[in-house]
Amino acid sequence: MNQSPWLFRLSFLAIVALLMAGIWLLLRQLGMPASLAPSALSDWLVSQGPLGPLFLVLMMILAVVVGPIPTLPISAAAGLVYGMFTGTAIAVAGALAGSLIAFYLARVLGREAIQRKLDHNPVFSARGSQRFLFIAVLLTRLIPLFSFALISYAAGVTAIHVWRYALATAVGMLPMTFVFAGLGHSFELNPVLTVVAGATILVVMSTLPLYLRRRPHSRLARWMQLDGQI
Repeated sequence: MNQSPWLFRLSFLAIVALLMAGIWLLLRQLGMPASLAPSALSDWLVSQGPLGPLFLVLMMILAVVVGPIPTLPISAAAGLVYGMFTGTAIAVAGALAGSLIAFYLARVLGREAIQRKLDHNPVFSARGSQRFLFIAVLLTRLIPLFSFALISYAAGVTAIHVWRYALATAVGMLPMTFVFAGLGHSFELNPVLTVVAGATILVVMSTLPLYLRRRPHSRLARWMQLDGQI
């Protein structure tokens, strides 16, 4: 009986690993460039004809689940080949699919153990504020400084409902994906502004729980604690 959950977890991990290896081998066999420059990726996608959007989605899934592969050059290539709006839609679809795979992988492998140890933590407890978690995911998706893969895996071991996670991910990633798809390789992200924005969000999200704990009757505290169903 005790082996059954572990067998399921290992099987799920093996399936995801094989899927990612299969995607990588397929794309490499089809000539996906080793360089992740948007211009190189866009030239390759054009050469794939009508299957290009599918391969772009697969690239984005691989980039999110595997992690070290950056997603922004893929978004830029999507805009260069398919235009601002269509490219954004394809890139978002691929990134969302990859983020859900990473989310479920973390949830299957680590959620139960984390919840047992941190049951009273507002982030990991099953009774944690869904609105707080939604805002946390949304804000971290807005800033390219944060690893898209890392946020996906981290969210999987929290108490956030999958539909809230998917919505926060899709909405949060849309602005920067749109920017990169629209401007392609000509867009250069200001590293100073990115770091400042990321640090600001980290400070706010780390201190907000302390504020809510000290002022449990404030309007913000009452709103954040209302996990009512929509």
